[in-house]
Amino acid sequence: MRDQVSPKAVTIARGVSIAALLLAMAAGGALAQHDDGESPADAWVEQRLEFQAALELARAGKPPPVPDSEGLQRYPIYAYLQAERIAGALATEQQASGAADEAASRFLADHDGEPVASPLRYAWLASLARRERWDDFLHEYRPAVADARIRCQYLNARIGREDLSGLAPLIVEEWLTAQQLPLECEPVFQWLRDEGALTDNLIERRVRMLLESGQSGFARVIMRRLPEDRALPLARWADLLESPAAAIDAYIAAPSEAFEPHALLSGWSRLSRDDPDAALARYEPIVAAAEAGPEPSGAYSLALALGLAWDRRPEALHYFAAAEGELDDYALEWRARAALWSGNWELVESSIAAMSQQQRETARWRYWAARVAGERGDRHTANAIFESLLGDDNYYSAMAAAYLRRRIEPHPEALPVDGPTLGVLASDPGFARARELRLCDLPVAALREWRDAFTRFDREGRRQSIHLAARWQWYDLAVASATSFGVFNDYALLYPTPFAEEVEAAARATDLEARLLYAVIRQESLFRADAVSSAGAHGLMQLHPGTAESLLRELGESPGGQADLLEAHTNIRLGAAELERLLERYDGQLAVALAAYNAGPGAADRWLPAPPLNADIWIENIPYNETRDYVRRVLWNYVVYGWLETGRSQNTRTWLGVVSR
Repeated sequence: MRDQVSPKAVTIARGVSIAALLLAMAAGGALAQHDDGESPADAWVEQRLEFQAALELARAGKPPPVPDSEGLQRYPIYAYLQAERIAGALATEQQASGAADEAASRFLADHDGEPVASPLRYAWLASLARRERWDDFLHEYRPAVADARIRCQYLNARIGREDLSGLAPLIVEEWLTAQQLPLECEPVFQWLRDEGALTDNLIERRVRMLLESGQSGFARVIMRRLPEDRALPLARWADLLESPAAAIDAYIAAPSEAFEPHALLSGWSRLSRDDPDAALARYEPIVAAAEAGPEPSGAYSLALALGLAWDRRPEALHYFAAAEGELDDYALEWRARAALWSGNWELVESSIAAMSQQQRETARWRYWAARVAGERGDRHTANAIFESLLGDDNYYSAMAAAYLRRRIEPHPEALPVDGPTLGVLASDPGFARARELRLCDLPVAALREWRDAFTRFDREGRRQSIHLAARWQWYDLAVASATSFGVFNDYALLYPTPFAEEVEAAARATDLEARLLYAVIRQESLFRADAVSSAGAHGLMQLHPGTAESLLRELGESPGGQADLLEAHTNIRLGAAELERLLERYDGQLAVALAAYNAGPGAADRWLPAPPLNADIWIENIPYNETRDYVRRVLWNYVVYGWLETGRSQNTRTWLGVVSR
């Protein structure tokens, strides 16, 4: 089923002005009601449009041109419009006590404990703090709605009211964080300094927290308050994080107590990761210089071995051998991967044998144990292990089927539908508000309402909410909820096919299979058209604006704005074009194209082997954990969507090919 176009998009497309829309609705007579047999989404179409138009005005600080209609006032999320209007008035309130404060007080009294109250209380607290109305601030303060900014204003309020009992420990608790704090916290910390309670020990503890989290620049700012002798080793630590090669050279030239062993190993690990050749050149000198320190030389060997393994360098095996006593499960996994890349199957076997039982029993390492047995010529053992993997629904079970020359078929486990319970959930006011908020492009508020409603039901009700989310096309929430209950294999429920027209059109334009596009979309965004990653990737197929512009130029089209990338048709069309471009670049090697789609073609180019290498070994050695997991998951999604589309088992034999430059 095609997803419903958002009302906001419809309004913009029609070119209807906000004022004209409101006037038309006010003059239009009775609005749609909840008639028998009418779904809530259908019942509230007009009110939804009116709400969105009124909300846009409220956010712009403009009064509505007409009074709110009776239909709007009956709309399930009307309170959110009221809250937005009050928050806007609070943001500009200058009086010591004004109408906005009275409105906020009444609203919070009427909606106490409801999800809609929390954002308004936050806005009111921020307004009260700005006006230094500390008595009222302390009266309205609730820890549950406070972030660092509001917590620091609470501490400022305590100082302003000279309520100092037990205050210093609360400020210290705020101080000891690896995060940069808002400006509202500075007066609080100054008070602690004036009281002589912000000691050098506390300053050093925070600097160390910042350095542990890699924030060397801000750590340098804080460490300026320390005496030179205490600041020096911390500055050396920052040097090791920012310029590890130069700092390590300085240490090798003149080992001193100013270089702390932990910091030195941290810098060495960074150098080994970022520039393995530079680390190789310095390995012998740093081990010799560090011999007298508390860190065993094996720790330096291990850091270098990992850096070389991530760079797929054969020398990694030598340094893993030098770090034998330092190998935990993580290190053993990477030793096994390095051994796979080098074709050292005996070392792969011994690495798997040295892992913990829990690690050895994962699908990944059972699969590689079978591959080891096959390389030894023990087909009986290899086939037995491959057989045991067929019941696992994942990339490794599909690979096992390929080696057994069988087709793979998922094992669906349906989550039964409880009709009466589902009906109760659908009619619950909290879930209904969550749905309307989502349809009005208010995802944060929608999720807050959903979670609040979710907690009021028993376990079976919560499990049935997975079905409700899926029926409401809230697919990311459905999958997340299913995961929390250990529901993974209800494929009809958790592998939907929304945006069918857009996907089919993109598939036809690129000669890609629709099921491959769905496999990518599911992994990239879980079908959230409005998804924006921390790295700036947009939309269903998580395209970067620069990539989109390049594709549009190739297609002879004018580049659009970032908002266009959140439109399903544009995003899927360009995402498919990018995937097709990558498949052409890598001669149809699907695993490499998927890796490039996730990590960029520059990274994928660096990872290409010479000479050619089995595809499963290449995938296992992708150095980015996220990308390695991404490729495996998309390939399994591809199997599931093929099975859903055809109803037949799938052939994965082509996955047994090689990857080459």
